[in-house]
Amino acid sequence: MKIVTEFPRKVVEHPDLGIVMPDGCRLSVRAWIPEDAEADPVPVILEHLPYRKRDGTTARDNLTHPYFAGHGYACLRVDMRGNGDSEGLMEDEYSEQELQDACDVIAWAAAQPWCNGRVGMMGISWGGFNALQVAAMQPDALKAIVTLCSTDDRYADDIHYKGGLLLNENQGWGATMLAYSSRSPDPAIVGERWRDMWLERLENEPFLPALWLSHQHRDAYWKRGSVCEDFSRIKAATLAIGGWGDAYKNAVSRLVTGITNAPAKGIVGPWIHKYPHFAVPKPAIGFLQEALRWWDRWLKGADTGVENDPAMRLYLMDSVPPRDWYEERPGRWIAESNWPSPAIGKQTLTLYPGGTLAIGDAVPLGVAVSTPQDCGMAGGEYCAIWLGPELPGDQRVDDEKSVCFDGPVLDADLDVVGGPVLRMKVSADRPVAMVAVRLCDVQPDGASTRITYGVMNLCHRASREFPQAVVPGEVMDVSLRLDDVAYSVKPGHRLRVAVSSTYWPLVWPSPEPVTLTLHEAALDLPVRTSGMGGDEWRFEEPEGATPWATETIRKASNRREVTRDPATGLVTLSIEDDFGDARDLDHGLENGTVARETWTIDPADPLSASGATHWTETLGRGDWQLRTETFTSMRSDAEFFHLEGRIDAFEGARVVFSRQFSNKIKRDLI
Repeated sequence: MKIVTEFPRKVVEHPDLGIVMPDGCRLSVRAWIPEDAEADPVPVILEHLPYRKRDGTTARDNLTHPYFAGHGYACLRVDMRGNGDSEGLMEDEYSEQELQDACDVIAWAAAQPWCNGRVGMMGISWGGFNALQVAAMQPDALKAIVTLCSTDDRYADDIHYKGGLLLNENQGWGATMLAYSSRSPDPAIVGERWRDMWLERLENEPFLPALWLSHQHRDAYWKRGSVCEDFSRIKAATLAIGGWGDAYKNAVSRLVTGITNAPAKGIVGPWIHKYPHFAVPKPAIGFLQEALRWWDRWLKGADTGVENDPAMRLYLMDSVPPRDWYEERPGRWIAESNWPSPAIGKQTLTLYPGGTLAIGDAVPLGVAVSTPQDCGMAGGEYCAIWLGPELPGDQRVDDEKSVCFDGPVLDADLDVVGGPVLRMKVSADRPVAMVAVRLCDVQPDGASTRITYGVMNLCHRASREFPQAVVPGEVMDVSLRLDDVAYSVKPGHRLRVAVSSTYWPLVWPSPEPVTLTLHEAALDLPVRTSGMGGDEWRFEEPEGATPWATETIRKASNRREVTRDPATGLVTLSIEDDFGDARDLDHGLENGTVARETWTIDPADPLSASGATHWTETLGRGDWQLRTETFTSMRSDAEFFHLEGRIDAFEGARVVFSRQFSNKIKRDLI
């Protein structure tokens, strides 16, 4: 990344610019504003998050916001109510209060003498979600958004449920937020009130995994904030960005297709859940320059030509050997002027008895699928985001436990661009059952790389909102859409479709072992035939402002391993992400984090499934030293989920707060 230190406008940073909400709650804002903005007003760019501007997102904030400000924008990085150095309490993700606060900040900013009255909103993940949701509320001053790694559908395409199945990330991310929100504000910002604010937060902190698990179908809770319910409400120009290694890749296509009352463009690169000017796998892109083109056009009226950009710019990844981490993915950028693209056709491959996959008419299959409960251990993380290795590795370990159908050796490139669909006639022998499908690239040496995948709760075959139990033995017509991808399978390789009745630890298992029967199946592949002659788009090289200046107290490290207990048969995935400990060289705040997860199952018993997390968060400066230890655990029987949690808070070595959570939640066709 090229570090830029000289900008057209001189910038003044405000570490704690307070904005008071209509109910009197003060939000703490880190702001970067051009020095001469009152004489020459500028647009505002807002990022509204719970992740702590003082020590949580500081590394990326320092690269990003001073850069925009130096090019003539006032950047506001707001600590959400109840987090960081802001007052108040947090209720839930994307609450009515959160979104209203964002609208009130927008109105406040637009009225300032240093603002030209036009506002943009941006963010990755949580900030990308609320940017979309606030845009749907249509605050007057909001004219453009840049949403990254976010979704339009809070139920079907977030960290809670996928294909109507419970994602273990529901507990995993809930545990993350329990830890994140347990941290104190900084006394250097809030003064002597810090302890009262901290204890009030701890006393009122929601146990989010249980809240989310209490809504197992696509009810009104999930519809609120799902902008796919009515894309027409979005009037702000929308640039949607995702990564093929991220969980939220599918939303980009839907946003570009669904938003018709405003300009909408999409970019999807090879990246995991990170901003694309410093994301991996490389190549990173000049995201800040690309965002400036967007802001300059819609917030300043400059002729940057963004409205003439292709509807979708996608990184077409080349075949590579399977690895659970890539520093770089070979491939090229392709560009589609229209989306959906007329250049993408459909190639149908039929699944045949004997495990073959070929072009031809459908035939009766009669293939039984009954996989062990630990099938899926090579799947990697649902949302690759932390220290790695988190990507899906060699799929042969899962292929051996699945029913596989292999195509012929390819004699030419096959560019898969979009979401493949497996159409099945399938039955199950239990009233609650799931199916998982992986599309793999089988290398000449037999190694298997996961191209894309999909999972489905068969009880949701007709409706996410009103699911129905499977009638054992009844043949169901099911279409399972796999995740979007852009992937070029090379000559000498084969395609493989792998079907399983389990996929642990990505999703929680069915309450009983299930045998599926595939009666008939065909795969519709979205195949792109144009643009075979090389790069069709080039981005600028990444730039950024001066990085965060810190001193490392403890280095970061990562451990991820699968163990099998020979006595009990239990298989356990253990993960430890030690994010290290660092000291800010400006204000001296020290912060450290260690996250631990274990996911355990008996391959023969779905009711043996369990998950446990333990997070340690530390904050300090001199004699002021705080620590929180947060724990969650989850198991189930045939009728109920059982969730437990705990927060322990320390000043020095002294326990100053402890709180327990316990929830028993009925399973509802999951």
